[in-house]
Amino acid sequence: MYLIGLTGGIASGKSTIARRLTEHGAILVDADQLSREAVESGTPALAAIVERFGRHVLNPDGSLNRAALGDIVFSDPDALATLNEIVHPAVRSLSSQRIAEAERADPAAVVVYDIPLLVESRNEYPFDLIVVAQATPATRMARLTETRGMPADESRRRIDAQASDDERLAVADVIIDTDGSLENTIAQADRLWERIQTEKAR
Repeated sequence: MYLIGLTGGIASGKSTIARRLTEHGAILVDADQLSREAVESGTPALAAIVERFGRHVLNPDGSLNRAALGDIVFSDPDALATLNEIVHPAVRSLSSQRIAEAERADPAAVVVYDIPLLVESRNEYPFDLIVVAQATPATRMARLTETRGMPADESRRRIDAQASDDERLAVADVIIDTDGSLENTIAQADRLWERIQTEKAR
């Protein structure tokens, strides 16, 4: 198995890179999806969130109201740290299961773990490569406000709550610049795939 850690700030283009790599044959493990599974109704993580933040972070059906929780944690670093202490171990457990399943199914698989909070969660996976999707804060702000319709102040809080560009770049083996055109990002992902195939063949 060849394991890639793919990270980058919110709206940095990770999904575009991940999608292109899966088109080449990689298996995707998505931390955002796992973070939703980790806090589904009936999970220990959701119970811990309710205990810490109160029942007002739940929808009427008992599921997590992510917007209500986001309003709390993205304006309060201590609250965000508490949430991460609850969610990260649950996501780590799920991701380890999915990566192991992929390796059992195909020992030669290329697995891309798309993990926005790779730096923050201090994951210790044996990555063969860490790939950072890099776009300027201005580009990311524009994507959040213009493409996703997120208010500017909320966009800024989301960006500021994550690791800094310098912290992510410090762990990068490969940097993919996503500030330019979609075609340019895809071309860089294609070159990354070629590199992976070369390294696997050694």
